[in-house]
Amino acid sequence: MTTRTTTVKHRPWFLPLALLALLPAATARGQDAKLRIKNLEKLADKAAEVVDVTLDKPMLELASKFMKDEDDDDAEALALIKDMKGIYVKSFEFDEEGEYSDADIEPILTQLKGPGWSKLVDVRSKRDRETDEVYIMEQDGKIIGLAVIAAEPKELTIVNIVGPIDLDKLSKLEGHLGVPHLDLDRTDPSGRPQARKPSKEGSHEHEE
Repeated sequence: MTTRTTTVKHRPWFLPLALLALLPAATARGQDAKLRIKNLEKLADKAAEVVDVTLDKPMLELASKFMKDEDDDDAEALALIKDMKGIYVKSFEFDEEGEYSDADIEPILTQLKGPGWSKLVDVRSKRDRETDEVYIMEQDGKIIGLAVIAAEPKELTIVNIVGPIDLDKLSKLEGHLGVPHLDLDRTDPSGRPQARKPSKEGSHEHEE
């Protein structure tokens, strides 16, 4: 097989055109709400329980056909899924503490510091050593992506939803297609969601 190499220096027009071609792609990537979370797959061997959900648009359309729409909750969940582009969940439960580290989460946090993402919720419990963070990506005033990081000493859950999202209706999706109960409560006077843990007691520190 012959390998052909293109030499840029003999084509002075090539570089500007190449850069122009890359600009839309770079912009699209900058506004891409899909996170790269494959680095967490290595934790599966250490975990006692694993939830791994990867549903892109075609798979969402297929999965929705198996969902019942006999009650209101299923009907509203189906309505939410209709316009979504992807649902990705990785959740691990360990028998012992220390099976994952901050280094495992850092690549995801780095992405969430990128263009378009903003943090809505940051709940930390020193007593329980728990952290719950919620991020959204907005475009033209609409939410086009959601990311949730829930970290406990023996549990780690990452949820990434890509596509138009109505936070007021997001609870209807919980329990469907591997999406856990996110415990978001729209009770903040500003209209921003807050995390709540009704099943656990103890004070939480809110940090912006």
